[in-house]
Amino acid sequence: MTTQCVNLFGILVELQPKSGGGGSDGAPTVIDIAKDFAVRVFEEAQVESQKLPIDEINGKLSDESTRGPYQNVYLQECELINTLIKIIVIDLKDLELAFKGELTMTAAMEDLMENISLNRICAEWAKKSWMTTRGLGSWLDNLKQRLEMLNLWKDDPTTINKTICFLNRLYKPNSYLTAIKQVCAQKTGQGLNKLYIQTDVQKKFHWEPEIPGMLQRIEDGAYVFGFQLEGAAWEKNSGQMEESIPKQQFSVVPIIHCKALQTQEGKVDKAVY
Repeated sequence: MTTQCVNLFGILVELQPKSGGGGSDGAPTVIDIAKDFAVRVFEEAQVESQKLPIDEINGKLSDESTRGPYQNVYLQECELINTLIKIIVIDLKDLELAFKGELTMTAAMEDLMENISLNRICAEWAKKSWMTTRGLGSWLDNLKQRLEMLNLWKDDPTTINKTICFLNRLYKPNSYLTAIKQVCAQKTGQGLNKLYIQTDVQKKFHWEPEIPGMLQRIEDGAYVFGFQLEGAAWEKNSGQMEESIPKQQFSVVPIIHCKALQTQEGKVDKAVY
């Protein structure tokens, strides 16, 4: 039902007049909406200044002892999000020049304006984006959150596993889980195919005051966050799923400790999914 409603309202929005001229009723035009979005990108989210300094980060990881699986995943994420930022900045600056009459308005620019007015991610941006079903405004907020997390690691990328990783803010979350197994394999000499990720849901959320102490004591694996339950609730004290709370569709799961363990051949743990 939710999907049908979203599709229906999407069709209704597309049927609205798309004139770029000023409206007599005072409603914002397509150009107005595009300009407002550009302000959000450059002034509110500040994506251009939040780009990751990859050369500087690489300089801090020049020693082999400081560059491991976590750092490789981090650099990959930085490159992916920088590529996205580059295309966003170029497209919006070209659009601004077209508004000033310094560039000819192209079909691609008109398509971009239409997508912005419809709160939709344009196809070229979607190609460089992570998988998402968000509208454009929510997607920009999510981009800002991802940049904030990646920028927290840039000063000392060797301590990535000593912080909480929001898996839902990575392009390739599976790569981070693989990095946990790779670190274990390097320590123990076991093959990756002999390891699996064990997840232990904790009783704390990432904002609680006890978290820094937990991060200092961690020896194996890493803490992750970013999971939600739909249609159910998580009781953190008992560590079990329960019936959903009335009028609450989603329930946030506390931080999870992920660590790599060796698989036991011929042994099936029925308590682990």
